[in-house]
Amino acid sequence: MFTRGVFKVAKSIAKIILPLISKILIKLRINRRVINFLDNQSFLANNYYNFSNAIKSLIEDEKIIALDVGAQGGFNSDNFFPKKYNIFFEPIMVEPIKEEAEKLKKISKYVLDKALWSSSKIKSIFILGKRLGSSSMYEPDISTFKIHSIKKKDYEKYIVTKKIDVECEEIDVALKKIDIKKLDYLKLDTQGSELEILKGMNNFKPLLIRAETHLFSMYKNVPDWSDLLQHLYKLDYMCCDWKSIGSHATRVPAEMDIIFIPNYKKDSGKKLILDNEKKFVSLMLIFGHLNLLKILAEELNLELNDYIKNINDRFFF
Repeated sequence: MFTRGVFKVAKSIAKIILPLISKILIKLRINRRVINFLDNQSFLANNYYNFSNAIKSLIEDEKIIALDVGAQGGFNSDNFFPKKYNIFFEPIMVEPIKEEAEKLKKISKYVLDKALWSSSKIKSIFILGKRLGSSSMYEPDISTFKIHSIKKKDYEKYIVTKKIDVECEEIDVALKKIDIKKLDYLKLDTQGSELEILKGMNNFKPLLIRAETHLFSMYKNVPDWSDLLQHLYKLDYMCCDWKSIGSHATRVPAEMDIIFIPNYKKDSGKKLILDNEKKFVSLMLIFGHLNLLKILAEELNLELNDYIKNINDRFFF
């Protein structure tokens, strides 16, 4: 009772203090920076935990098969999830720019040096020599730079320095060539090509998909982001998380990294989870989705150890 009383008092004080703090932050013109910082800290909050032992007990020596499309810098180079979990993955890197592919071949067992697409064909990549990671199958559109808050002095970074033709394959064709029969995790960061690549999955059904999605693309003729969502919804996936990327003149993100998992309310989604229960639970732990995992465990009768059952999802603190 005493603890509950203290908590109520603390909430009452917070209701008085927080509006005052907000006014001060707005006056100092740092309110958005503070909000963005706190939002990011909340997103990363479950990195506090170390689920390595739990994952080890689930999958033992089996690896989570990961396809990293847009792999410059190496697997999980942006630390989207903690690097301590990298050891549980067998990464397959996709990098069609030959020089970058050669770098990856020095550090990774599997490197695909062709591009991925919805069909087998030859396509051009627009190479941005001063910002190589922003190279794309789509041409930059200078008319969008203002709304993307790109400063004029930085326009030159988005100049196409050359175009190269690359051979494209579908995901299923590329993976079968290296004798990969199942895919557990798919990461797409391809500057607008995500939907076309997803169309080439065919019979491959990852347990978790992370796709960069352009709400306002700075490239010409990129498919609308709702098309990507609809495509995955029709394949019985559901969105469970997103993280904003970049600044923008509107009040919505220019881009988002969106996380999709099988829709457990659909028969095919439920079956996909249950047929791969241990890897699915491991991925949910790695990506920090504790509350959702507990709900799914109850709905689908998934096994969770006592440690996982009794910890709190710090995202919601």
